[in-house]
Amino acid sequence: MRPQHIRISPEKVAKKVVAVGDPARARFLAEHFLEDAELVNEERGFNIYTGYYRGERVSVAVHGIGGPSAAIVFEELHMLGARTIIRLGTAGGLVPRLDIGDAVVATGAAYMHGGTVGSYVPDACMAAAPNPVLTTMLYEKAREIHGRVYLGPVFSSDAFYAEDPAFVEKWSKRGIIAVEMEVATLYALAALRGFNASALLVISDNLAVPGKEELKHHQELEPFVEKAAKAVLETLKSFNP
Repeated sequence: MRPQHIRISPEKVAKKVVAVGDPARARFLAEHFLEDAELVNEERGFNIYTGYYRGERVSVAVHGIGGPSAAIVFEELHMLGARTIIRLGTAGGLVPRLDIGDAVVATGAAYMHGGTVGSYVPDACMAAAPNPVLTTMLYEKAREIHGRVYLGPVFSSDAFYAEDPAFVEKWSKRGIIAVEMEVATLYALAALRGFNASALLVISDNLAVPGKEELKHHQELEPFVEKAAKAVLETLKSFNP
């Protein structure tokens, strides 16, 4: 099957990809970390930059917001030759110990029955877990470079404004430490299509701590995202499946 939204040739996409939701974050990574970065796709706002990080060819791709948008990008990146994808994003904390700027390496992702993952596997609960070797490497690099890093499962929500105190209590009691919107889709598709995946998420707000519920945006999180980005890129450089 040919990609219908990322309409570029396979040689434009590296085998190793950093996937982000925010076009501003993609541009920041390309400008600050990649050598010879080229904007190879702008179709549908799914901007993709391809260049080199310390000699390793890497693409930075925008997947948009939510599972449906992300699924299109992950599917089409794989069609174009991507074999390892790490999501670098943000998440809301669901447990008090997570502070703004802390990082979470997502060891798995829960999701509601149905939704994007349910469209692929409607008759079962799909395993949404990362590549363990890649995830271990990512955790070690993040601890070395970023510092405050936690391992734990996240919840991938389909509705940004649906969270309330009952939501926080429900999922934190089940061992979920943060909420975001795309990791379950990434991990499920990695299993279904046979590519490597993991995710590193910077905490942008904390729904379990009064006074920290307000979302911090790109510029406010930039120092933390910069460290997390370096950890992701160092992991991709070292990972040889």
